[in-house]
Amino acid sequence: MPVLVADRGSQAGDGYNEGPVNSRVTLATVFLVAALIGANFSVLKFALDHSTPFLVAALRTVIASTVLLTFAFLRGEKLPRRSDDLLNIFVVGFSITTVSSALLVFGISRVSAGLGSLMSSTMPLFTAALSLLLLKVQLPARALAGLAVGFGGALVLASPSLGGSSQLVGILSLFFSALAWAFGNVYMKWRDFSRVSPVMLVAVQLVFSAMMLLPFALVVEGTAGTTWGWALFVPLFYASVPSNAVTFALLATVVRQATPTVAASTAYLIPLFGVLFAFLIRGESLGAIELLGGALVIAGVIVVVRATTSAPHPVGSPEPA
Repeated sequence: MPVLVADRGSQAGDGYNEGPVNSRVTLATVFLVAALIGANFSVLKFALDHSTPFLVAALRTVIASTVLLTFAFLRGEKLPRRSDDLLNIFVVGFSITTVSSALLVFGISRVSAGLGSLMSSTMPLFTAALSLLLLKVQLPARALAGLAVGFGGALVLASPSLGGSSQLVGILSLFFSALAWAFGNVYMKWRDFSRVSPVMLVAVQLVFSAMMLLPFALVVEGTAGTTWGWALFVPLFYASVPSNAVTFALLATVVRQATPTVAASTAYLIPLFGVLFAFLIRGESLGAIELLGGALVIAGVIVVVRATTSAPHPVGSPEPA
């Protein structure tokens, strides 16, 4: 799943700026990105019908890295060579496109697609909390209240599984997936990535991840549980390209052109589309507890996003998460 971060490169004046985009086009792009990513949870379930979780996560990084790296080279971009840039990209890649991605797919294999999208939507809450702890970002009182509401909703979502259900492992995997993703986001606010274009940044992340995930999946799971064919490759292609590479390119444009609140609104639109597509594609439905927990999580995310993107911060201090 692509990462929504401030484009520090465009702020640094390094030539990655684009022309102005119509506000209606930007808003439509936000909805398109949310829909493409929201559908990914249901599509991954189809891939998991024919393969194992870690191998699906690994193959996804292989396909996505190939597409994005090819696109970056066609744009005339060069691979980063500085050791500090490569180290920073490795750390972000290990957090987001390796650990978080692997735990996400593993979690989706244990829970419904709709519930998975709701649990994954806790990522902005973790991002705000880690920004408070690690970057010493001053969060408004409204944001702190949103964190309490959102994490309360996550506990409500998890409550049906606390009695020893097999879903508990999936819930915990999605919980730590969101935490690892949030750490990668915070790390990108902490370190300087301005020398690397957004496309090349994620492309190299995915290359590092593919180098780690593929051997791990082959050793841990092997290929005995995989049925090769179109039924596997079609959902894998969607999860790798439209839901990953394409949405990243669209997000990069949105981050540059939209207000922070509009850009960050994808965080609470994605779970709505996730639940909708789970119903339309997989025929899944959520119970009253899941709906209540999901509503609390989304409400908390909305409060946190709006509070942190609208709050003023002193010059030179860390930006809000």
